[in-house]
Formats: sequence, structure tokens, C-alpha cells
Amino acid sequence: MTDITQELLEMFLASRPRTQARSHNHLLGVICLLFDWLVRQDILSDSPVHFKRRRVTTQRIPFLFDLPQARKLLEAAALLPDNSRALLRGITYKTIFLLLYGLGLRVGEVSRLIWKEVDMDRHLLIIRNTKFAKDRLVPFGPKIEEQLHNYRRLREQRLGITRPDDPVFSFSQNKPIHPCTISQTFHYLFPRLKLVVSPKVTPPRLHDLRHSFAVGTLLRLYRAGIDPAKRLIHLSTFLGHVNPASTP
Repeated sequence: MTDITQELLEMFLASRPRTQARSHNHLLGVICLLFDWLVRQDILSDSPVHFKRRRVTTQRIPFLFDLPQARKLLEAAALLPDNSRALLRGITYKTIFLLLYGLGLRVGEVSRLIWKEVDMDRHLLIIRNTKFAKDRLVPFGPKIEEQLHNYRRLREQRLGITRPDDPVFSFSQNKPIHPCTISQTFHYLFPRLKLVVSPKVTPPRLHDLRHSFAVGTLLRLYRAGIDPAKRLIHLSTFLGHVNPASTP
């Protein structure tokens, strides 16, 4: 352990290049914590880590979907053809993207959703065991209710009656669509939308649908003459954040 020098650590960092300052600083921070612990345990007399953190420059903003752009995504998703391993592919992905954009859900929350957690009588989604081990209720309006009704009706016509513990979004009998598969489908569709992305904006990601919901909600409050800061706690709760500071 005493053979670890600054030069060796420089070689280690060089073997794991990080293009972004934040990522580089995170790796460096982990290394610092490790050697600080070794010093506290009297395994080392002092830490060999003496690096300066990189300066974090202004980052590009995320891509935000407005309503017409979101509609283009939903229309493109609806046109996805079925294949031998994915029946009802179009309406499935249209419904998934609608929940991500229209309710600001995380992709993992949509993937894990099962039918008994869709309360059509109270117009609620019951989101369980999500990030930070929290549960929450997410209300939805008539347009999402109509889409969920149509989606379930078509599934039952083609695939049989849905059971309470069945995944809402699945191309097999009881296995949900993986979040990575949903993300891959989003990246497959996005270039076909032919939307203009500013050089100052990060390449679009699936999570930008959730960002778009949050920012769109704040903008609607502002345009309605309501101070967004006074409603931030409500938006934070709706999104399942620990506190309002985590909300855009």
C-alpha cells in the first residue's frame, strides 16, 4: 500500500479518461475518500492524492419538448410496426411516452407498473418502491385515462384478459419492458422527428421527457399569474423528489 505514489495514481486516472469535468471530479473524489479512510485507519501515514479538481464550465441545457414536439413523438411511436416478439408495439410505446411526458414519471416507474396499481376509478397511478424507497399517488386526467382504456382494451382483445399482477407494459406474458429497451426506442425515433436541436443543448435523452413535464408545469403556473415558487413543493411531491431543491 505504501508503494502507491502520485505518479501511479496519475496513471490510474489516465487509464480511465473522463471527458466531462464533473465525471472526472467524481472519480477523483472517490479516490480521495478511499485514501483519507486509509489514513484514519493508520494504514497509511498520509494520502498520496494531491490533485486539483477540474473547473466545471457552464453546461449545456437539457432538451425540452414543447407540446407540438411531444405530439410528434407520440405520433411516431404509434406508427411503430409489430414484430414477432412485440405485438401492439405502436400503442404500447405511445402510452409509455405519454406517461413519461404527461405525468413526469421516471422510466423505471413506468417499466415496473402493474395493472393493480392503475386505479381507473380514482384516476390514480400508485407508484411503489421508487427512488429513495418512496411510494406516491400520481393523479391523471381524462386524456391519459382514455389512452390507458384504449391500450388495455386492445391488449385484452389481442392477448387475453390482464391480471392484477401483470406488468402494464410487456411484450411477453409476465416480463415488463426493460427501461433500456424503452430508451433505445426513444433514440431510434428521435431522429425521425426532424427536430432542430441547438448546439447549446445536450443531445436529447429519454429523461428529458420528465424534465419537460417539470419545466412546462412551472411555465404554465407563471403564465397563469401564479408564483411558481409557491407551488414548487407540490410539484416536488408529484415528481417524487426528496425536497423542492431537487426540482427544476
